Amino acid sequence: MAKKKPSFDFEGSLGQLEQIVEAMEQGDLSLEASLAQFEGGIKLARACQKALTEAEQKVQILLEKDGEENLEPFENGQ
Repeated sequence: MAKKKPSFDFEGSLGQLEQIVEAMEQGDLSLEASLAQFEGGIKLARACQKALTEAEQKVQILLEKDGEENLEPFENGQ
């Protein structure tokens, strides 16, 4: 039986990225700490971008029907 890949916490990762940006903007970090924060931020940004790309691909697949896009107007029941 295949193991299910753990889901990516997009909102949590985005929050961590915001904290890194705030810490770096304060300018109180040493060069080494700034580089470490920057490296972590790049990893988080890439992971978030990958998650967004995968979500966009899933939406495209869900919207396709018989090989063509099947867009319908949104009706909210009002």
